[in-house]
Amino acid sequence: MEGEYGSATAVSTATNFILEQETASTRTYRTYLRLRETGQLDLKFWHSNAVDSTWDVGNTAKGSMPGGVWVIESAYVAVSGHKRDGSIIPGSAEKVTFDGEVSKEVTPAEKFWSDSVHIDVPAGHDLVFSWTISAPAGKSFPYNTEGLLVSAFEAEGNKADEEGALFTASENRLVLPAFIGYKRQRKEEIVFLGDSITQGVRTGQDGYEYWVSRIADGLGPEYSIWNIGSGWARAYDAATDGPWLAKSKQGSIVAIVLGVNDMDIGNRSTDELLADLSFIIRKIKQNPERRGVRVVLFTVPPFNFTEDREKVWRTVNETIRTCQPEGTDAVFDIAKVLSCPAPQEHRIQPRFMSNEFDPHPNGIAGKEVADAFLEWFREQNL
Repeated sequence: MEGEYGSATAVSTATNFILEQETASTRTYRTYLRLRETGQLDLKFWHSNAVDSTWDVGNTAKGSMPGGVWVIESAYVAVSGHKRDGSIIPGSAEKVTFDGEVSKEVTPAEKFWSDSVHIDVPAGHDLVFSWTISAPAGKSFPYNTEGLLVSAFEAEGNKADEEGALFTASENRLVLPAFIGYKRQRKEEIVFLGDSITQGVRTGQDGYEYWVSRIADGLGPEYSIWNIGSGWARAYDAATDGPWLAKSKQGSIVAIVLGVNDMDIGNRSTDELLADLSFIIRKIKQNPERRGVRVVLFTVPPFNFTEDREKVWRTVNETIRTCQPEGTDAVFDIAKVLSCPAPQEHRIQPRFMSNEFDPHPNGIAGKEVADAFLEWFREQNL
């Protein structure tokens, strides 16, 4: 991203939904984030006012849909106490500004940076990001909707600097800047472009059990890890070459983990999915601002497909393993880690399922995938 700033968290900041309401509102959103490093930090926030990926069949939010007009009334960073209950440590809040101003009007599809802000986050404490947003009736700002992987809270009114526990826990609305950065020298900047399996959906809240987070821990903070996994996302969302793919182009290494939703709700054929993956890789490689970027293509994780979808899954993965799209620098076989033994390899191992009916990988799977990836990654010449 911007010069000296790398990603400060492994939490996904991708968007797959947009606020749509009948009346105007002013509401504060507060999120607790475990950082890659603690101590004295120089932070910066970047935002893209657009939906990254399609939710469900796209009735409300589609990939590359621009956000509307809305206003940041105020924004603060602070330090968590020993509980994630909506409160912050008194006196720890630091104001976030935008070109020196405390508020900012955001226009459709706008991309913008905050000013830098300094804060001391002690070990064992979270960064708490709070911002108050005024939104008009109709569609306004993009956010992520899913089972929350971190503690997030909301309160009516302008309460971004409020210290007490006056907030209500959010159920499925994560409202964050698109990039949470901190100043640090990095060896590599790895972007993980994927769906809910990359995001970590269905793993424990505040547990950081999903494989992207565990990979970040294993590689250490000299590797910036930007997770833009997005629930219900498809390769064809990225293949629009819109805001989501633009984010992925910021990496020196881009890991692509897409295909499950293309085969499922997208009902894409083998040829269509492989064409989209090829297009994504080509666009990443052609980015004039990132010469020498390397692309790691993952096989499509098993998702208990049957019949025609199983056939597509098998054909796509065989192609990725043996004749991957041009521009692919390496292939990581995530399916091999998660799958049942043949001939049931299209099914995820039951011990890896988030519950008996849901094939989203759980925290145990997160460890298995991360361990396998880290061993594989260290052997690669990337």
